[in-house]
Amino acid sequence: MESTLVLSDPHPLHPRRLGDGVLASVFGASLDASLAAGCPPESSRLLAARARDIVSLRKRRSIAGSWEHLLRVARRAQQGTGPRAVATAVPVCADRIVAAEPAIRDLMNRLVTQLPVPARGVAMARVLLTDATSPVYNRRARVALSDALAAAAAQLDPALPLLP
Repeated sequence: MESTLVLSDPHPLHPRRLGDGVLASVFGASLDASLAAGCPPESSRLLAARARDIVSLRKRRSIAGSWEHLLRVARRAQQGTGPRAVATAVPVCADRIVAAEPAIRDLMNRLVTQLPVPARGVAMARVLLTDATSPVYNRRARVALSDALAAAAAQLDPALPLLP
């Protein structure tokens, strides 16, 4: 049994418009970065639309699946097995990813919880997966992968308030 949290538009100056979901999808990477940085979802229609989309259980399960895929790719790259193209197609920091597997599994478990979670944590998990400058892909990233995973997991606590 799934449950859904329904919130009214928290900002009456920015009523929801028909195309907001489409625009939020088109500008997803930028909006995710803003949400991950702590920008409140209610500060604009597009941020609110993006937050609504990424916190859905379906989307969170998809993100968790992407993390699972990343773990498989990193293990194969580290072991030197599988087609060579798979290991080198996306340059990941395989050793760091494999070493961080417990933290990644914790993040995945938090993503698929049945309880509502704040959009910031989901956005942080997505940005780690999709941003080429993140410690998943960049050895010179300003933050260690384990620290970034811990920060994202902390923001996925269902006990955190969903709205400020």
